[in-house]
Amino acid sequence: MRSHGTKLGQNFLKSRNTARKIAEAAQISSQDEILEVGPGKGILTEKLLARAKRVVAVEKNPALIKILRVKFINELSLGKLALVEGDILKFNPATEGLLPSRYRIVANIPYYLTSHFLRKTLESKCPPQDMTLTIQKEVAERICARPPRMNLLALSVQIFSQPKIAFKISKKEFAPAPKVDSAVININDISRAFFSANKINEQKFFKIIKSGFAQKRKVLLNNLYHQQNIKKSEIESVFEKCEVPIKARAENLEIKHWICLYKNL
Repeated sequence: MRSHGTKLGQNFLKSRNTARKIAEAAQISSQDEILEVGPGKGILTEKLLARAKRVVAVEKNPALIKILRVKFINELSLGKLALVEGDILKFNPATEGLLPSRYRIVANIPYYLTSHFLRKTLESKCPPQDMTLTIQKEVAERICARPPRMNLLALSVQIFSQPKIAFKISKKEFAPAPKVDSAVININDISRAFFSANKINEQKFFKIIKSGFAQKRKVLLNNLYHQQNIKKSEIESVFEKCEVPIKARAENLEIKHWICLYKNL
């Protein structure tokens, strides 16, 4: 398993104890099928294989694929492990027999891929049941943020799921050590229930929230005015109806406010 301190992710987790803690944080059972992202040299893969029914590991680096093929020759021959060489952003879980909401992800996501990976996975037609991710500590904290520190990433993840930080990992746990500490985050109860329960069109909803966060330093009213082409007087009356202060910024709003704005703008 790798860290994410470099663009290529070549910071390897060296602590077997930490790998065990990650597997424990995922609460894997013997009936679970796991999609592991970025297995690296297989230190976490060992722990996952000991707990899960089957592991599908996606690795981009062909040199690491060779190492893993030798290390896990028995598990591969038994069908307990499937190794896929490729880019996780182009990977379709269904090709390896993983069913929507019936598999779980344990992933080590490089910083530069985090937002893209989360968006792709949560919006996928074949989403996982949940995810246990090792990411930069700062990003994990951002995903779990609440008003008045809400952000587009947090809002996007929290609409689809329930995120929480399981524990933090010191940069010293990796070799070579990256510049920042990491955190393991659980993203539970992944579903689209939010949209059906609130009778919301996903595309339109995201268009509104992206407009709200378009210019971080601008108040929400001005962002919506410039992005949505709606008269300020109309926005002001909707704000009053939704109990949103006129000078509120996007990061101040709770999800219930966004639902109200969506339904009235």
